[in-house]
Amino acid sequence: MTPLILLPGLLCDAALWAPQRAALADVADCHVPDLTRDDTMAAMARRVLDEAPFERFALAGFSMGGYCALELMRQAPERVTRLALLDTSPHTDTPERREERLRFIELAQGDGFVPITRVMVPFLVHPDRVNDEPLVRVVREMGVHVGAAAYVRQQRAIMSRVDSVPHLGAIHCPTLVLCGAQDTRTVPADHDTMAREIRGARQVSIPDCGHMAPLERPEAVSAALRDWLTWN
Repeated sequence: MTPLILLPGLLCDAALWAPQRAALADVADCHVPDLTRDDTMAAMARRVLDEAPFERFALAGFSMGGYCALELMRQAPERVTRLALLDTSPHTDTPERREERLRFIELAQGDGFVPITRVMVPFLVHPDRVNDEPLVRVVREMGVHVGAAAYVRQQRAIMSRVDSVPHLGAIHCPTLVLCGAQDTRTVPADHDTMAREIRGARQVSIPDCGHMAPLERPEAVSAALRDWLTWN
């Protein structure tokens, strides 16, 4: 069994990875850390390392979890046997995205948290899945479970992250770069950059899929991860 750490995204918890944990149970010993307790990306990655139940492990990060994975690769690359970056970006925020984060932080601290999840769903999933009630329910329930205070910490951690592009060339383990073809939050071009700059990286695009690939297209994502776990 391959030790596998799965890092969730902003406003996500272990439910994000439930399909993959089930699908990979015969080949991977999966662990999903709690990424709600730190307000810098450096501290978030350090906590993952300190609390990991494995000394060396495969590492997959989704969205914010991908930012954390890239930071972890800077802190302790010797502990990671292989890397998967899903629907994420090596770049820091644009000024527009930073302003968006600050507005949502203000909303979470003031008028309440539920409107954030309601507003964001159409931007997180493929247009054809906006009315997929089981999918939308999981996204919203994760947001409620994470809560407003942790959401604010996560947003601040995201804003603290460094530009990873200059560090991508230092990654030498087998690396998967995966993205929903219609992801508008972490766009396919960002994944092109990672696949180009990381030596030997393999790129997978999931058709008819938005940002929430592990939940939107769980079979395709699980198949890609299963294949990645066998690379030499």
